[in-house]
Amino acid sequence: MSETPHGYQVLARKYRPETFADLVGQDAMVRTLKNAFAADRIAQAFIMTGIRGTGKTTTARIIAKGMNCIGPDGTGGPTTDPCGTCEHCTAIAEGRHVDVLEMDAASRTGVGDIREIIESVHYRAASARYKIYIIDEVHMLSVNAFNALLKTLEEPPEHVKFIFATTEIRKVPVTVLSRCQRFDLRRIEPEVMIALLRRIADAESGQITDEALALITRAAEGSARDATSLLDQALSQGVGETTADMVRAMLGLADRGRVLDLFDMVMQGDAAGALSELSSQYADGADPLAVLRDLAEITHWLSVIKITPEAAEDPTVSPDERARGRSMSDRLSMRVLTRTWQMLLKALDEVASAPNAMMAAEMAIIRLTHVSNLPAPEDLVRRLDGATPPPAPGPSRAPSGPGGGAPSARAQGVVTSSGAATAPARAPDTALARFPSFDTVVELIRANRDVKLLVEVEGGVRLVRYSPGRIEFQPSDNAPTDLAARLAGRLQLWTGARWAVSVVNDGGAATIRETRDAERLALEEQARSHPMLQAVFAAFPQATITDIKTPDQIAEAAAQNALPEVDEEWDPFEDD
Repeated sequence: MSETPHGYQVLARKYRPETFADLVGQDAMVRTLKNAFAADRIAQAFIMTGIRGTGKTTTARIIAKGMNCIGPDGTGGPTTDPCGTCEHCTAIAEGRHVDVLEMDAASRTGVGDIREIIESVHYRAASARYKIYIIDEVHMLSVNAFNALLKTLEEPPEHVKFIFATTEIRKVPVTVLSRCQRFDLRRIEPEVMIALLRRIADAESGQITDEALALITRAAEGSARDATSLLDQALSQGVGETTADMVRAMLGLADRGRVLDLFDMVMQGDAAGALSELSSQYADGADPLAVLRDLAEITHWLSVIKITPEAAEDPTVSPDERARGRSMSDRLSMRVLTRTWQMLLKALDEVASAPNAMMAAEMAIIRLTHVSNLPAPEDLVRRLDGATPPPAPGPSRAPSGPGGGAPSARAQGVVTSSGAATAPARAPDTALARFPSFDTVVELIRANRDVKLLVEVEGGVRLVRYSPGRIEFQPSDNAPTDLAARLAGRLQLWTGARWAVSVVNDGGAATIRETRDAERLALEEQARSHPMLQAVFAAFPQATITDIKTPDQIAEAAAQNALPEVDEEWDPFEDD
């Protein structure tokens, strides 16, 4: 590489564009500025916005040179092709021109800094045609500083021009934007970027493969400065040609072909193979977080290819990878790809915050391989619809579930992400036949553990009329006003069939709670009339009845707790 009299100069500075002809990827802006200069319609203020390294400050300096250039013979006027040799062009390029003032708003944000500009604009340029103020990262100025600049920005003297640069255009007040001519600098396209890097590499007599340049272009994400800085680092790898493997190791990236192999293993549910490949890439120096980012990038790429097949023609991707991408996008469904994308986004957060990134990445791979073979929700419902339904219960008996009550909604339906159970799609008559009485409806609410609704139904519903799919009740005084609507909605969710729940003003029976309390009161009165209990209350006046068990309940409990019977009695002293 060449040396300058002042020592080595990094490529990002050495090959910084000096004219609009050198500026790559910004054709629309260059065309507009050329027309404005040609028509002598130069705005009083410009604002350049875009991502890092796209040429905002560089463009500002080129505009400054163009407005102050006098040509090699000293007689030239404003131009979009500055000569680069006159005293003004040379001084501006070296950053020492007295009439072109560059200010970093990140370090000078206050009103005092702007006051210096306001006070100096009244003085004409010392030697140049225009006095130009270039303010970089202008969005960092304070609100008061912006307000102080407004009047001068709207009506500056004829000899003053402002050029602003920012990466955060949304943070610039609209009152400032309305006073400026705005240019949005685009990300540089991959084809243009690769050509630029090849031209710089050839100029530096550096040997580097096209695949390595493609990797650098992909890592730069449209930033020319990032790309040239990475190229500078890549050409310093050593003697000989810089290969893609060397650049991949420099960037901490995994081989894209191997990442595709890993993605394929994950989609096939090969957990052992996927973990082995991840460990192998980790041993070769790949960062686990970078591997997961590559998997997410591949997921996005395949999803886009499914929608727009021409997206496979990416110049930063090799022909073999393009063919594999088309094949994989044809094989995988969009639902699988979107599910993988969501899981990878969550995994990236976990790996970034985990104390051991490799362990977190391995757990993410295990999850991804586990769900790869799971059927889609519509396939699951289709399978359940095709299954033989259980026999409908008779009219005299409530459906039997695991606990002797209503069948568990979790056994009969599909569990949703909130924990509630929903019934699979089936014919309404079949779904409603499982609920011949209102008691089975109450058991369904209990099986789904909706305690709030269960309490409201037991205490607020005075049943008037019931048939499967239709409930008519009179609300009690403490019943919520929206009880009918919420009950209908929950039943439809759990059974898959529509329920009509209506409210009437009279004719309702006692609520479940009132019936249960009446039965308990009757048993308590009967118990209090027993002579033995009367004697207890006479001896202990403060005693209360906490529980009452009928003989049938006692016998049932005893049967459940009894030891199992043996065929014949065992005698420990009997000889074998």
